[in-house]
Formats: sequence, structure tokens, C-alpha cells
Amino acid sequence: MIGVFKVNSPEDITGKHILLVDDVITTGATLEACANVLLTTGATKVSIAALAFAE
Repeated sequence: MIGVFKVNSPEDITGKHILLVDDVITTGATLEACANVLLTTGATKVSIAALAFAE
């Protein structure tokens, strides 16, 4: 998942708390990759909400 996500307008998320919403978390790799990009681009905090978790 490295390199899949990109922030087009970093100024829109700089200093903000971002909520990522997913339907089902399986491995968490997608959410982790997305959160890492958001945090390295300027977001101060990333939270995750999901409806289900696959075991």
C-alpha cells in the first residue's frame, strides 16, 4: 500500500484532526497507509471509525 495515497491539497488538512471511515477492517494496511500519508502531510491526528473487524 506504500505510495498508493496522495494528498492533493496539504493546506486543507494541515493542523487538523482527520476521521477515516471504513466499512470493514481486515488487515488494517489500507487505513495505516492512508493515515501515514495524512500525518506526514500535515494532519495533527487521525482517528478511525469502522463498522466491522474481520478476524
